[in-house]
Amino acid sequence: MKVMRLFLFNRGKSFENKEVLKRCRITQDVGRRELNLLASVGFIKKRGQVLSFNPFFKYGAEFEDLLLGSDTMSHEAILENFKKVGRIKLFILSGVFIKNRDSRADLLIVGDRLKRGKIEEAIRKIEAELGGELLYVVFDTKEFLYRLDMYDKLVRDILDFPHEVILQAKELSTQLLKKV
Repeated sequence: MKVMRLFLFNRGKSFENKEVLKRCRITQDVGRRELNLLASVGFIKKRGQVLSFNPFFKYGAEFEDLLLGSDTMSHEAILENFKKVGRIKLFILSGVFIKNRDSRADLLIVGDRLKRGKIEEAIRKIEAELGGELLYVVFDTKEFLYRLDMYDKLVRDILDFPHEVILQAKELSTQLLKKV
């Protein structure tokens, strides 16, 4: 499913074998088997080491509905990936998580003592599951509150349009209520 999502999520792009393995976080043996299977049924086109989604695949729309249209990860599973990144005070899902491709960001993370390397590692893990790149924003609490007070366009675009708050510290809830 990871490999199929990668090609469906990135319909107009081509990938080399190595890139598919890296982005989907699968072994070479598993990747070779899956890619050969997907090519044999016409899901992907192979040109040497270059692979791409076959736009003429008979069941492309059905697979897209099944693999991209369903909730692929629970909120708990998403948060579990971020449990060791620092003190998260606000975690908002938008974009791909709520089926809104027009969103400016897929994730907004606000907290203190956040470890950027651990956040990037968690993001890459989720990207491998989803099959596409995520747009994300990370702020420390002080910077987020400043931007909120200044009516920063990026922050407003995330908060004013459809989103899901999956974690919110009490100290931020009163601040957000004043500004929303």
